[in-house]
Amino acid sequence: MTSELPNYHDDNRFGVLICGHGSRNRLAIDEFAQLVLSIKLRMPSIPIEYGYLEFARPVISEALDRLHSQSLKRVIAIPAMLFAAGHAKNDIPSLLNAYALKSGIVIEYGRELGINNSMIGAAGARIKATIESADNFPNSETLLVVVGRGSSDPDANSNVAKITRMLVEGFGFGWGETVYSGVTFPLVEPGLRQLVRLGFKRIIVFPYFLFSGVLVSRIRKHTERVAADFPEIEFLHAPYLGSHPLVLETFKDRIEEVLVGNNSMNCALCKYRSSLLGFENEVSLEQGSHHHHVEGLEESCKLCEAECTGACEVEGSHYLEQKKSNEENHHLSNHHYPYPNADHPLGPITLRSLASPPEVQEG
Repeated sequence: MTSELPNYHDDNRFGVLICGHGSRNRLAIDEFAQLVLSIKLRMPSIPIEYGYLEFARPVISEALDRLHSQSLKRVIAIPAMLFAAGHAKNDIPSLLNAYALKSGIVIEYGRELGINNSMIGAAGARIKATIESADNFPNSETLLVVVGRGSSDPDANSNVAKITRMLVEGFGFGWGETVYSGVTFPLVEPGLRQLVRLGFKRIIVFPYFLFSGVLVSRIRKHTERVAADFPEIEFLHAPYLGSHPLVLETFKDRIEEVLVGNNSMNCALCKYRSSLLGFENEVSLEQGSHHHHVEGLEESCKLCEAECTGACEVEGSHYLEQKKSNEENHHLSNHHYPYPNADHPLGPITLRSLASPPEVQEG
């Protein structure tokens, strides 16, 4: 990775804003801060700040204030998202547009990390390390299961499946499947229970996530539930992406794309622009952020301050019941468009419980 972007005259100085989602988990917040620090060390002459949509500070507007206070008139904003779904397409742009209109600063929006050779290489490195740490076993007799975040945007979900296929062919695994941690289907546990029927004696479960947090812990917990019922199968847990050097390289690529004017998203399969099968009613929906009610709310896990263990996710626990109530209120206040597969038997129960009224389901 080269150490610096091209130099510009003082009147063309720009800053960079890395836009994160935010997390209830302190480890995830620390990891995000460390990632941004690593980017700063590679581009020391460029002002770089970061901000979150929810559950952590600084929020995006506060980060923009810091850049604006340095007399910068131009900011490149990069969504720290693996794929472009609601956060990258709606929530973040809405906040950026509102700030630009208020402040007069020029904000240029970059692409999500997406799929490129670097991101596939980073994922491959995590899986390779997992294989090398285990007993020798043929890849051709191994099943790879890649876990995506899950979204109501079919384009984002399909990108996880593409990552899975690239990894399967790259390693020569016997089979590969994609499951999701939420919103869409199949979820981790029901998906794995279907996949054990294929007869593979080794299954590698790889969370295609940037950072730790509640969802990564939940993936491991649900995998361990299935593993306990099938002791004859070896389940290996691959680590998430984290601040792998190739991930950092992709952030730098996204900044450079904006500078050279080669910055474009995949609009051909965007459900807001194309009449996609099953999502026809979402074309041209109004863009808006659904996170204003939790922006800056620093809600952290009280049971696991350093690393999320999932202890608070035990069924019947007071914390989990409160969390479910908070999530339902979150969805009800967001006015999300209804996800057409909310009633899928392998999808989240929380979506099914919000089936009425349809205009306020998770999007």
